[in-house]
Amino acid sequence: MFAANGYEDNRKGLKLVKSNCIIRKHWKAGRIQPNFMNVTDRLTYNIFTDTKLGKKYLEVVKKSYTDYYDYLIDEATFNYTYKPWWQNILYWLLFISVFFFALELLKPWRRDQPSFRKDFWLDFFYMFFNVFLFGLIIYAAGENLLTTAFDDFLGMFGIENLVAFRIDKLPVWLYFVILFFAADFIQWNIHRMLHRVPRLWEFHKVHHSVEQMGFAAHLRYHWMENVVYRSIQAIPLTMLGFNLVDLLVLHMFNIAWGHFNHSNITVNPRITGLVFGILVGWGLATLYGTGWEMVLWLSGGAFTGAFILGPYMRYIFNSPEMHIWHHAKDIPESHPYGINFGLTLAIWDYIFGTAYIPGSGRDIELGFSGSEDFPRSFWKQLVAGFRKKSKSDH
Repeated sequence: MFAANGYEDNRKGLKLVKSNCIIRKHWKAGRIQPNFMNVTDRLTYNIFTDTKLGKKYLEVVKKSYTDYYDYLIDEATFNYTYKPWWQNILYWLLFISVFFFALELLKPWRRDQPSFRKDFWLDFFYMFFNVFLFGLIIYAAGENLLTTAFDDFLGMFGIENLVAFRIDKLPVWLYFVILFFAADFIQWNIHRMLHRVPRLWEFHKVHHSVEQMGFAAHLRYHWMENVVYRSIQAIPLTMLGFNLVDLLVLHMFNIAWGHFNHSNITVNPRITGLVFGILVGWGLATLYGTGWEMVLWLSGGAFTGAFILGPYMRYIFNSPEMHIWHHAKDIPESHPYGINFGLTLAIWDYIFGTAYIPGSGRDIELGFSGSEDFPRSFWKQLVAGFRKKSKSDH
């Protein structure tokens, strides 16, 4: 039901001029023509009264489920042509999970922590729920429905899309650099918001309920965080003209770095720089290299990463040594809402004064005030955040 100002029923001759009147019974009697609606009410009115429009949105919801199910099957069977074979989120998630778990087994940072730490299997389930099942069960239909409604809303003003800049006309390497920094800065701000807004912090507590850190804890978070992150970053990135396939490449990189940040390992920054340099060199080699040129790109990237970026990697990128302090149960009084909010990059925390690494952090207690009473099961955590705000805080 929606309230509106000033409606006329052309069939019955009924007039509704009261402010905030209920219109549902009147559009059932006949098509009500809005005289004084604002644009938001007009769009809502159209959804309720236009049979064709209603069927359109129902079809969007139905198609969302079938398309997302087909997407999951195609990922599992490599049955797609719209992207290179290696851009497969399912097997990439499996590969990097096995990779970082192997590193945790071979050379753990916290040697007294069990290999299959507390909540290991809960976190493992969260990985696949948040990356895949959430989209099938909840998000895909809602996202597509809202996107379609938003497009219809823009259409009322004659706007076909929100692209404000033709950034796709830039050189490919510059395009991805801007995408990387823009997306990470938006995510850094969203992460800070999850800590500063009380209601959002109630959802974010799921992620901070981790008591023993490991790679799989990266994707232990409340499903509402998917909604918050995707919804807020969608408009600015769309206005910059980035497309979904390119965001997928960035997403794959960020998943790998997020696994790294949460892993029970400590790595020499020169090694981190070496790996990063090889990845960048490989990307440039696929764009500009052929034959021996590809070898030059790879070797140049490796040298640059290890010997030039290496000493500064911990100031540029997030790391297990930095991120562990973000999960500390006791945080400094000077930063009551938290510290080290970086997801992939660390530079934003150093620029805006939220970086905090007073020591190794290897054996610090993790959690938040009251985390010992936080629900431990998936199903109870699933509804956490919707209950009345608890007294537990950072």
